Amino acid sequence: MKVKLTAAMILCAGFGTRMQDFTRDLPKPMLPIGPKPLLEYTINNLAGSGINDIIINLHYLPEKITSYFGDGSKWGVKITYSLEDSPLGTAGAVKKVENLLSIYDDFLVLYGDIICTQNYLKLYEFHKSRHGAAASIIVHERAKSNSVVEMDGNNKIVRFIERPEKEVTDKKQNWVNSGLYCINKSVLDYIPAGEFCDFPKNIFSRLVSDGSLYAYPLEGYRCAIDSPQRYEKVCDDYNNGEFK
Repeated sequence: MKVKLTAAMILCAGFGTRMQDFTRDLPKPMLPIGPKPLLEYTINNLAGSGINDIIINLHYLPEKITSYFGDGSKWGVKITYSLEDSPLGTAGAVKKVENLLSIYDDFLVLYGDIICTQNYLKLYEFHKSRHGAAASIIVHERAKSNSVVEMDGNNKIVRFIERPEKEVTDKKQNWVNSGLYCINKSVLDYIPAGEFCDFPKNIFSRLVSDGSLYAYPLEGYRCAIDSPQRYEKVCDDYNNGEFK
């Protein structure tokens, strides 16, 4: 299959409040891991796959990101920034730049606080191989999570619950959302303009009802830096050579 995926949006507008003092003077995507900030690993991964049109949304300490990455030419990519007066959520941020993303049939949406070695072109090839797929999301297994992703034998997601308030006692599989998505531009029509909107909470359940959300099991290293403990783990993993 000829690969045509060239665009990605990286979500970097969050405050990172759970990181305590680590993010007092830095947005979370700029936390150093070895010699580079977290976000640089994501951009290098995308650039290495030929994905060279990158949009980054910003809110908290935006100049820390813009001053470091500039227009992206140093990494062989073109970076466009989308400044949000107040955070719009994972889907609302994408809707805000609809004019930039709608020129592509499909694009990636990646959380800026996740470090991952996944080959995203494989995700894209999987996504295109599923007839009628509006979105394909990377999933990983976590037995103790209360979130639910259940799929059928063709990897179509038949049940999706993100961080429910009450314990889910009847889940049949241990897959959970990894925060790494391939989205068809048709999904833009599901997202209200100018409002806070979240893919897991507000959009994916609708796609499940339509039978158009698919799951791709994670390949490689992935860690979401959502606590000081997770950050320390990633730094240790880097020092131990568990990812490049």
